[in-house]
Amino acid sequence: MTTCIDLQIASDSENLPAEATLTQWAQAAIGSARDETEISIRIVDAEEGAELNQTWRHKQGPTNVLSFPSDLPEELGLPLIGDLVICAPVVEREAWEQQKTLEAHWAHMVVHGTLHLLGYDHIEDTDALEMEALETQVLTGLGYPAPYAMDELSPETT
Repeated sequence: MTTCIDLQIASDSENLPAEATLTQWAQAAIGSARDETEISIRIVDAEEGAELNQTWRHKQGPTNVLSFPSDLPEELGLPLIGDLVICAPVVEREAWEQQKTLEAHWAHMVVHGTLHLLGYDHIEDTDALEMEALETQVLTGLGYPAPYAMDELSPETT
């Protein structure tokens, strides 16, 4: 299994994970689903994140991760599964608000986004439960805490 990351940094953040670490997280999410995979990851600041969120989701403000699955015909045999756009300031803020380490939250965003590229979603409750269980399995397998276990500690509920 090989995962290649095309990394684009369009952020001034100094707290970004290394490309090898991003690749490790994406590979863990892909697991045995594919033999060869290519993903583009663009790390952005709030302005670009807000613009993309408005353009593609019609929502104001930046969001943590946007996933753009590839729609290449299978017969081409190309390994590109899509693009992720991760907004560094949002990831940093959420990690602090959710009392998670920055590294654990970055890992969660890469795993979450990669699963979207593989076709998982969380629109319906049953799909959300399946995706969250898979995220938890991948992240705990990497040695991080379960990503949803700490939601009760978020500032909105304390």
